[in-house]
Amino acid sequence: MKKFLPIVMVTILSLSFNAFAQEEESSAPALSISGSVDSYYRAVLSGGTNDPSDGGSVAPTTSFANQTGFALGMANVILGLEGENSGFVADLVFGPRGTDAVFLSTTASSSIVNQLYAYWNVSESVTLTIGNFNTFLGYEVISPTGNYNYSTSYMFSYGPFSHTGLKADIALGDASLMLAVLNPTDWTDFNPTGDYAFGAQLGFGGAYLNTILSDDFYQVDLTAGWDLTDAIYLGVNATKAKDSFTGAALYLQNSFSDDFSMGIRGEYFKDDGVGAIALDENVIDLTLSANYSVGNLTFIPEFRIDMLSYDGYASDSEGLDLTDPDSPLPINATYGKSLSSFALAAVYAF
Repeated sequence: MKKFLPIVMVTILSLSFNAFAQEEESSAPALSISGSVDSYYRAVLSGGTNDPSDGGSVAPTTSFANQTGFALGMANVILGLEGENSGFVADLVFGPRGTDAVFLSTTASSSIVNQLYAYWNVSESVTLTIGNFNTFLGYEVISPTGNYNYSTSYMFSYGPFSHTGLKADIALGDASLMLAVLNPTDWTDFNPTGDYAFGAQLGFGGAYLNTILSDDFYQVDLTAGWDLTDAIYLGVNATKAKDSFTGAALYLQNSFSDDFSMGIRGEYFKDDGVGAIALDENVIDLTLSANYSVGNLTFIPEFRIDMLSYDGYASDSEGLDLTDPDSPLPINATYGKSLSSFALAAVYAF
């Protein structure tokens, strides 16, 4: 992949400069501030435990919304400056959800940076972006304001979160094309190996075919979404990551009013080596969520059940106390195939 890097970078820059028709910015751009704050309550209903110290399963092995009792999500502050031809985004995160999202950041200051990039609208059809930006693969995102369900899928949790690199977004009439040169996935501060990946996205009719390629890895991903009626929405995600995982999910939502809707996510996920569950085993998760909005505040009550193809969730650990160094090991627990839970989240967007 290294030998293709100069070719790809020249291609991206050539597309941009060939379309260049820069105009003077007519007015000074204004700074915008947006973001969100979220917190939640979560409890295991069956198949696990609500006491993290006893060695049982307290949550599925997915990202975020994985604590028991009352817990914090994150505070998200997004600063943006949008000029006529250029701009920037500085997306900062504080709290457990944000910390988990930027897990490969190497310094204390960069551990609060979710996104940090500048962009140039070279023409009406070409935009260049350089810096750190959230991934273009997958259906779900880091911010809870961008997801319908509060808990996240396995495909999102074990796919890439963010990339650092150079990308070109190109409008092609009814279609769109994105080309990118990227650091190794989720290494957002710098490139630790000198290796690079190539990313691409082709969009048409509400569907996007996404891919990332490097010397020893590939992931191919399809995301799509359509309004079936004024009230009913259907989303689709399917993905294959080499030696990591295979999965597919459907997202179905129905709006009953401007303030209230309900939706369900059904996901199939097979572990091909990523370590989310046991190797070559699979899990099906069904997540039923409601969204009720009061102004900028959205309440999300959610019931979720995860069903493994093997006995993998631990409960009834019979006296194991992880705070006691003399507690008996190994864990004497009962294992089962399913784990069900309830969550109530509050997400305020501004």
